[in-house]
Amino acid sequence: MRKKKRTALLWPTLLAVTIILSLLGLFFVFESSTAESYIKYSHQYHFIKAQGISFLLGFVALIAAFCTPMWIWKKISIVLFFASILLLLSVFIPGVGIELNGAQRWILINGRSFQPIEFMKLSMVLFFANYLSKKVNIKSFLFFTSLISIILLLQPDMGSLLIVIWIAFGMFFVAGGSISEMLLTCCAGGIILLLLVLTSSYRMRRLKTFFNPEQDLLGASFHIQQIKLALGNGGLIGQGIGNSKQKLLYIPEASSDSIFAIMAEEIGFVGSLFILFLYSLYFYVAYQIARKLPPGSFNQLVAYGILLWISGQTFINLGAIVSLIPLTGLPLPFFSYGGSSLITVLFGSGILARLAYRASSGSK
Repeated sequence: MRKKKRTALLWPTLLAVTIILSLLGLFFVFESSTAESYIKYSHQYHFIKAQGISFLLGFVALIAAFCTPMWIWKKISIVLFFASILLLLSVFIPGVGIELNGAQRWILINGRSFQPIEFMKLSMVLFFANYLSKKVNIKSFLFFTSLISIILLLQPDMGSLLIVIWIAFGMFFVAGGSISEMLLTCCAGGIILLLLVLTSSYRMRRLKTFFNPEQDLLGASFHIQQIKLALGNGGLIGQGIGNSKQKLLYIPEASSDSIFAIMAEEIGFVGSLFILFLYSLYFYVAYQIARKLPPGSFNQLVAYGILLWISGQTFINLGAIVSLIPLTGLPLPFFSYGGSSLITVLFGSGILARLAYRASSGSK
């Protein structure tokens, strides 16, 4: 009885943590974007308005996902996957795709930019869950993974490529894939990634900056140095809400990829630990949900896939912020400014909550 009661608490706990993280994300998007918003748009509220709309859309998506039976996602997973492939390719169409900072990763819809890779992360979880729950074949698995990877390399988007590979191989392992095949494939993939870095001046600059962050302090190392200053300024309890100095246009993309640095400066080590606790609680609940589902089933693979996606992206973003890995440009789930990311993460959380509800009540 107690075990069943604990299972019944999983889905409301997940929803509560999801909403808390999202609301905190909205607050810190406003906190970190006021200076940039005022400079670009002559008022402080441009970014928070856009993120607020995305939150409302994401909340609707979460409710829709929670109310949708899982057999529907299984049935349309192939359609969603290939629709995502077409969206990824559409960034190369003149007049549809837009180029920002030398990369073609966005499409323009009714005056609003949309990043197709965020939709791909969710649709590939559903597609691989459907495929791997039926058979685990390394050749066809590598074909689909390579298809996504090649498109991302053409954009280029190395950060998203890393998370796509992480999700794909994590799901392959959970589904019972051969460890020896995985190791051989990872070794080959690692060699290819190394060659891609060595043959790209931009990627080589990032790698050199990572290993020697003291060189070119006003150029290639400027971003990471400003992040370090923000983290150092935060100290134990922070400078106080609204008192970040680094958000005053010192840190590039302060409200998106680097938002955790602004948060750490304002709420300090103690406040940052609380944020990390909320993430840890989310991941723990997601893991418990996955464990309670039938092994190797579509539902379990979806749960593990969403956990791999959101946790992997969180660790990569935070790892880059504290200089454990080179800066990647991946958004921090729930917090970074960007409607595409927030909507899809909330959508995925709704599916997770549905799975937990189904496990506790037997609902489909």
